[in-house]
Amino acid sequence: MKWKSISIRTTREAEDIVSSILCGLGFNGIEIKDSAQLSEEDRKKMFIDFLPDVDESDLSATITCYLNFDKSEEEAIRAIMDEKEFYGDIVDFGEFKITVDETEDVDWVNNWKQYFHSFRVDDEIVIKPTWEDSCDFKDTDMVIEIDPGTAFGTGAHETTRLCILNLKKYLKPGDSLLDVGTGSGILTIIGRKLGAGLCNAIDIDSVAVEVAKENTVINHLPLSGADTPQTSGEGITYIGGDLISDAGLRASFGKNCYPVVVANILADIIIPLSEVAGELLTPGGIFISSGIINTREEEVKNKLIAEGFSIVEICRQKDWVSIVAKAPEA
Repeated sequence: MKWKSISIRTTREAEDIVSSILCGLGFNGIEIKDSAQLSEEDRKKMFIDFLPDVDESDLSATITCYLNFDKSEEEAIRAIMDEKEFYGDIVDFGEFKITVDETEDVDWVNNWKQYFHSFRVDDEIVIKPTWEDSCDFKDTDMVIEIDPGTAFGTGAHETTRLCILNLKKYLKPGDSLLDVGTGSGILTIIGRKLGAGLCNAIDIDSVAVEVAKENTVINHLPLSGADTPQTSGEGITYIGGDLISDAGLRASFGKNCYPVVVANILADIIIPLSEVAGELLTPGGIFISSGIINTREEEVKNKLIAEGFSIVEICRQKDWVSIVAKAPEA
C-alpha cells in the first residue's frame, strides 16, 4: 500500500497547535523534527548517554503526517489551512509551507533484519539470526541464534561484544550469573553456554523479558518457568523490574551470591547500579559493565572505586568502553 506524506514547515512555537490540528483532522503518524535540545528529564527517560549537537538558534520545525490514497490531498490541505486560520495571529506559524510526497508502506519493525547477518565474535563464538538458514561455522564453534525483536542485543554492537569477551575471560564453570538489563537475553544465553550454573536475568522492559525467553528456547536451554529469581535449579529465569530502585526485588535475588554480575546498559544506569551491585556479588566477585561511551569512562571508573571496587581491566572498542571491576574481599 502507498501513502502520501504531508509535511508542514512551521515554527517550534507552533508545534503543539499544528500537531493538535492534525490529530483533530484524523491524520496518522505525526512526526516532529526540530532543533530543540532534549531536557535533562527527557534524556534520562530515554536512556540517552550523550546528546547530539543541534543549532538551537534555528526556531523552525517540520511536522509530517500521513494519509492513504483514498483521501484527496487537496481536501486535506484545505482542511489544514482552514483550521490554521482559526488561530489567527495568536501564534507565529512561520512560512507554513505544505509539501506532499509519496511513500511506500514499509514494515519498519522487521525491515532492519536485512542488515543483521551471521558474524563471528571471536575464534569460537558465532552469532546467527534465526531467519538465516545457515552460516559459515566450524563444528567446534558455539553458535548462538538470536532474534532480538524490539529488544536490544544482536551481539554486533561493540558494547555487547566487549561483554561477551569479558564473560569468556572471567566466568568460571558453575558460577551463578546475574544479567542486569538482559535485552534479547544474549549475554545470559552465552553465559550458560560458557558453563554458568544458576542464571537470573532482569530487564525493566516486559517485552525484552519475553524476547529473552523465546531466544533461550531457540538455543535449546531450559527456562525455570518462574517469575521470581531462583536460588537453585538448572532453568534460566527472566524477571521484569527495576533492580536499582526496588530494594525488595533486589533482596529477592539473594545477598552476596553471584560470582559474576554483567550489565550492558549505559553509564547513567551503571553508576547507580554500582551502589547496589556489592549486595549481589560474592566477596571478590566480578562486575562486568559495558555500554559506556568513552567520554563517561572516568566518571564510571571513579564511581566504582568510590563504592569499594577495584578496577581489574578496562577494554575499549571504537567509542565504547567496558569496565571489569572486583568487589571487595570478605
